[in-house]
Amino acid sequence: MVRCIEGCVIDVAVDIRKGSPTYGKHVSVELSGANKRQLFVPRGFAHGFAVLSDSAIFAYKVDNTYAPEYDSGIRYDDKELNIDWGLKEEDVQLSAKDKDLELFKDLETPFNY
Repeated sequence: MVRCIEGCVIDVAVDIRKGSPTYGKHVSVELSGANKRQLFVPRGFAHGFAVLSDSAIFAYKVDNTYAPEYDSGIRYDDKELNIDWGLKEEDVQLSAKDKDLELFKDLETPFNY
């Protein structure tokens, strides 16, 4: 469960459950301190967000402890997923980790539908 306490983000969940009828599809929702929306991201979905405001306070509720050996991701600009992040290319700032993420087609996922 994720929410934005302060500021505004675009939050995206991608179905990575092999065999799912919605495999490779995504949903996106704007979360903000003003709209107070939350998004439940179930197991088997990749999750990412982009901050649309000058700053944001973002909160997670998770069902397990962090396991870095399972940490992976998908490039934000993957053409196959075609996600509209609501940002201009020149405004995108990525962490070193996010710069090295793979394409969706190359993702190895342990999740089956």
